[in-house]
Amino acid sequence: MTAPCNLRGADPLAAEVSRKLDLIESGKAAPGAIVRFSSAELNAWVRAKAPAIIQEGLRQPHLTLGNGEASASALIDFLKVRHSSGVETSWLVAKLIQGEKLVTARASIQSAHRQATVHILRVEIGGLAVTGAALDFLVQNFFRPFYPDAKIDEPFELAANVDRIEVTPAAALVYIKPVYIRR
Repeated sequence: MTAPCNLRGADPLAAEVSRKLDLIESGKAAPGAIVRFSSAELNAWVRAKAPAIIQEGLRQPHLTLGNGEASASALIDFLKVRHSSGVETSWLVAKLIQGEKLVTARASIQSAHRQATVHILRVEIGGLAVTGAALDFLVQNFFRPFYPDAKIDEPFELAANVDRIEVTPAAALVYIKPVYIRR
């Protein structure tokens, strides 16, 4: 999970996501509870949070939830993103990546027993599929600088009290670990 951010004054739906994340990460969510993040809430949160992470070069972020997967799309100018994060870009690479393009990434989310794994299923830039070395380049140069600890294609532990996460077309559901009483 991503660390919550202060969204005071933001869209009420975005603030609700932040409140729910605080509840989960503080360990105050009731044992056995299911915390629901609607698609509308998650989209409001992404719209509010994205500018704090990527100051320049990203517009109109949008999430679409599916069965066990999610897609994210945005208009991205990779050169501006690199520049705003203080990364120098060679002339040749700058010519290849300049200009705003619609970028869509689809990933599956598998989760059970306090762990989750995210697999990138497809990435498109301007309608063209990106795979192999080009996809590795994008992940290393544009994703990793903003999320250096992100785990892709490898299991990671969920918050201490989270049992699993399920993604449906309507919502992401976070299942809080129940308390078992031994007799």
